[in-house]
Amino acid sequence: MARTLEDWVETEVRPLQDRPISWLAENHFFRDPMRATRADPDCFLSPADGIVLYQREVEPDECVIDIKGRPHTLRQALHDPQFDRPSLVIGVFMTFYDVHVNRIPHTGRLSHRLLEAVHSRNLPMLDMERELVDQLGIDPAKAEYLHENQRVLNRIDAAGLGLSYYVLQIADYDVNAITPFDLRQHVPVQQGRRFSQIRYGSQVDLIIPLVPHLALETAQQPRTHVEAGIDPLVHIHRTQEENP
Repeated sequence: MARTLEDWVETEVRPLQDRPISWLAENHFFRDPMRATRADPDCFLSPADGIVLYQREVEPDECVIDIKGRPHTLRQALHDPQFDRPSLVIGVFMTFYDVHVNRIPHTGRLSHRLLEAVHSRNLPMLDMERELVDQLGIDPAKAEYLHENQRVLNRIDAAGLGLSYYVLQIADYDVNAITPFDLRQHVPVQQGRRFSQIRYGSQVDLIIPLVPHLALETAQQPRTHVEAGIDPLVHIHRTQEENP
């Protein structure tokens, strides 16, 4: 369930911080707990366990987050200079202490494609993790990995909503391990279903294009810890009938 960053760190992280990395890697990181996930067509559930870094409605070339004076835009995130849809963007950072199995935010048909790293290898995300876990804060200067790292773009065609939305998975340093569970394309998927895993620290962005027949209301605040398949990130309000 959603809770403040401070509460999550105190209850879930502090008891494990004295454990050796080898124990965490072998006994904690790859866990995949059973969950009674929600089924709610009027919301987008979180695709990832982690901490909400940002949430903004932006134009395609508008800054989602400013990183040391260098804006990070939606077109840059998607590696697509032709993307032209104003969208709601929500970034969820997954720490080493989080479950790293990702889930479907809203029912639809899933397709995916790999977007290679800008340079020869990924930048580390450890500085952002330390900022969140040790300093209990968010420092955009620690997010340079958003400009560089390998990612997988998942498109979900949600016929029930009359739109296609995206789940963007971003990999950490030296990790070439974003692992879809089904390699087929255009696969029917239910809300809350497991669909992929990212190893070690990583980030997942939910990107929802804005359409006139839906009003999107964010459900969480930045610095909130959320769980995949359980916590809503966005409430959906139908404002008018979709045009046929």
